[in-house]
Amino acid sequence: MPVTTCVFDAYGTLFDVAAAARQAAAEPGREAFAAHWVKVASDWRLKQLQYTWLRAVAGAHADFWEVTQNGLDWALEASGLAGDAALRERLLALYWELAAYPEVPAMLAALKAAGYQTAILSNGSPAMLEGAVQSAGVGDVLDDVLSVESVGVFKPDARVYDLVGQRFGCAREEVLFVSSNGWDAGCATGYGFHTVWVNRAGEPVDRLPWVPANRLTDLTTIPELAQSL
Repeated sequence: MPVTTCVFDAYGTLFDVAAAARQAAAEPGREAFAAHWVKVASDWRLKQLQYTWLRAVAGAHADFWEVTQNGLDWALEASGLAGDAALRERLLALYWELAAYPEVPAMLAALKAAGYQTAILSNGSPAMLEGAVQSAGVGDVLDDVLSVESVGVFKPDARVYDLVGQRFGCAREEVLFVSSNGWDAGCATGYGFHTVWVNRAGEPVDRLPWVPANRLTDLTTIPELAQSL
């Protein structure tokens, strides 16, 4: 059964989650933060993800914006920057304007030109995702933006992946799911999607019952891969 629908995780896959900290570190007057921004960005993302998993297991859902703030607060405290309220405010503001990776607009446009349905499937709240899509200028090459908020639980709960079939009326075998998170792509493999792990950092494969079916270092060749499946 050929692929009809290409679905992407948002943060770290289409949008550069380190961009907020990188941009803040380059601004005048933030020399102290510049010495810590790489660690803060890494800690922020790690805690953000960990809190989604813990909340899902504990049945204590909160929207992704609250989780994002919680992760940042932990990361700033870990680097001795918890008292810098202006820095916190600036980082959170920049998170609503994350840059897309350079290859993203052309890749999505190529998929649409080839007749594929395209969508985001993300932990992000609808408002956050709307801001990111508008900032990146990719709304015209996406058919929909699906948020976990409609089911009230974070990935990798199967109810999140169910949203794709519910929205597009497609079988699992018709979906190519792309994520920068190895665990996300692996669990989507177990769900029945064709999968791609965009492993930009060259990380090891997560030790899970399933592994991503395909591995790439960026998104450039997604249209060609979709046509080959």
